[in-house]
Amino acid sequence: MARPASMSKRDNEKKQSKRLEKQKRKEDRKLNNNKGAALEDMFVYVDENGMITSTPPELKKKEEIDLESIAISTPKKTEVENPVHKGRIEYFNEAKGFGFVKELASVNKYFFHISATKVDIKEGNIVFFELERGPKDMNAVNLRFEETPAQEPKEQEEQETQES
Repeated sequence: MARPASMSKRDNEKKQSKRLEKQKRKEDRKLNNNKGAALEDMFVYVDENGMITSTPPELKKKEEIDLESIAISTPKKTEVENPVHKGRIEYFNEAKGFGFVKELASVNKYFFHISATKVDIKEGNIVFFELERGPKDMNAVNLRFEETPAQEPKEQEEQETQES
């Protein structure tokens, strides 16, 4: 829609009154401007107890710190006292040759591969193992069966019955 070519007297008066109101608001904003008037009033401080205050802290309360007393280092790596762990085979996939052993002393589970052992492993076996850093996490290596005197005669009996 196009604007009318000429404006009426009433339209001109409305337009003029709007301009005057706008000008008045602009002047009021300039007079009531608080910017930069009391910058110190806007500051807050935190004391040594963590409380927010409006008064600045006293400079004589600062404590001097000896820079040489600050130790910046990492502790030396200590050797593990018991590198042999005891656990139970939780899962073993014979087709793919991998599984997981759960440590009996804790709830940690460790991945192992069949190449890390020289014995035949089945789920539920109790084994001794060592830990080694793998590509993702710790892996169980050097898996071997628990060597107890009660287990050896039982194995010998099984071998004798298989031979006859």
